[in-house]
Amino acid sequence: MKTISLKIDDEIFGETETILESLNKPRNRYINEAIEFYNKLNRKSLLAKKLKFESKLVAENSMDVLKEFEDFDYEN
Repeated sequence: MKTISLKIDDEIFGETETILESLNKPRNRYINEAIEFYNKLNRKSLLAKKLKFESKLVAENSMDVLKEFEDFDYEN
């Protein structure tokens, strides 16, 4: 495990402490879970952007292939 120094806005820290009292969970565990959740969220967002970009790259080619298949069907 890595040790880090972290500066947290006073308002966020206060809210976190209030929530931790209700959850009866260690601050370290709570922050680790929050970062893990945020990482998953961002990975999904980055993947969605990548798929959207790659989809645009192949869209025109896909339409050409579809047209060729349609023409092929009519010729037989």
